[in-house]
Amino acid sequence: MKISENYTFEVGPIRPPSEATSLLLRITRNCPWNKCKFCGVYRGTSFSIRPKEHLIMDIDSVKKWTDLFKVAENMDPHEVRSMVNNLKNQLGDEQSWAYSSALNWYRNGMKSIFLQDSNSLVIKPDDLVDILTHIKKQFPEAERITSYARSETVARISDEDMKRIADAGLNRIHIGMETGSDVILGLVKKGTTKAKQILAGQKVKAAGIQLSEYFIPGLGGNEYSDLNALETADALNQINPDYIRIRTLAVTEKASLIEDYKQGIFTRTNDTKMVEELSLMIENLHGITSTIVSSDHIINLLPEAEGHLPDDKEKILSVLHGYLRLSEREQMLYRIGRRTGLMSSVHDLDNSSYRNHVEEIIQQYGIDNTNVDEFVDSLMNRFI
Repeated sequence: MKISENYTFEVGPIRPPSEATSLLLRITRNCPWNKCKFCGVYRGTSFSIRPKEHLIMDIDSVKKWTDLFKVAENMDPHEVRSMVNNLKNQLGDEQSWAYSSALNWYRNGMKSIFLQDSNSLVIKPDDLVDILTHIKKQFPEAERITSYARSETVARISDEDMKRIADAGLNRIHIGMETGSDVILGLVKKGTTKAKQILAGQKVKAAGIQLSEYFIPGLGGNEYSDLNALETADALNQINPDYIRIRTLAVTEKASLIEDYKQGIFTRTNDTKMVEELSLMIENLHGITSTIVSSDHIINLLPEAEGHLPDDKEKILSVLHGYLRLSEREQMLYRIGRRTGLMSSVHDLDNSSYRNHVEEIIQQYGIDNTNVDEFVDSLMNRFI
């Protein structure tokens, strides 16, 4: 018998790279704001909140599957297949995502859970607490429960409710700060302010929840590059998040920021300018103990530019400055090598095999300093 005629286990479209092995539980569908000019993920979609009862069903379905996997570890494969088929018949055809999600999570140790989609904290705190409580009841072995959230949403949640949410089990939140500049926040229609970003970050930290803040070098174009770096550093200094995650700007055709470039509101930065911007931002981080993460997304040019503040600050800057000291030709070689997946570090420029392969690409596509930015942009769009 099927669980419910109008119920289907759902999985949303995105999650942070750091949640690759997490169980994905979809609390909301799409984005309640959906106006950010740099993001095209949810264009043409509408926002909705899934019924709390459906989340409970999701959790219980995964529980049934993981319990079966545990029992089946030492059983005969033929008997296991029979048990799997019986449970599939019991739960219904719409449970295929539950089976694959549970299996992937089980194989990865059942350590972390990510609540989807873009802003799970937009639901009523009481409902979120109920969902978290049920997760902890069914999966006490889970070490981390994480969610995306918007600063504007978190800023409106009372300190008491934030503490209740933390006590119920939510122990990490990812917030897309993107920039600390009010000017750029307005231009890209982020729907918040620097003050709200700071307030939200401080609320998360005060509740005892780990905080990841995201920074987008290049978001303000060439016109506001320094402002992006300096205002973001100032905001981060006041928050002291656990993680500062770097997301180099990459704009797809779905993002309305493209139109701003065409109209001349911004002029688009390239990789090298964004490295300069990132360097300026990090130089102005003072008195915080965050971990800077650059290696968790392929769009970042220099994945080795990461470490713990304050001890690794000079090491991080040395990576950025090392790239900036390269000749324009060497920078072009590395940019293409990195974006094609042939290189993962500036040190790979010393590998003759890698260099020769990149040189062949340059010759094949007729790449030079006049068109390298366009070529690199086309490569980066594959990863967004």
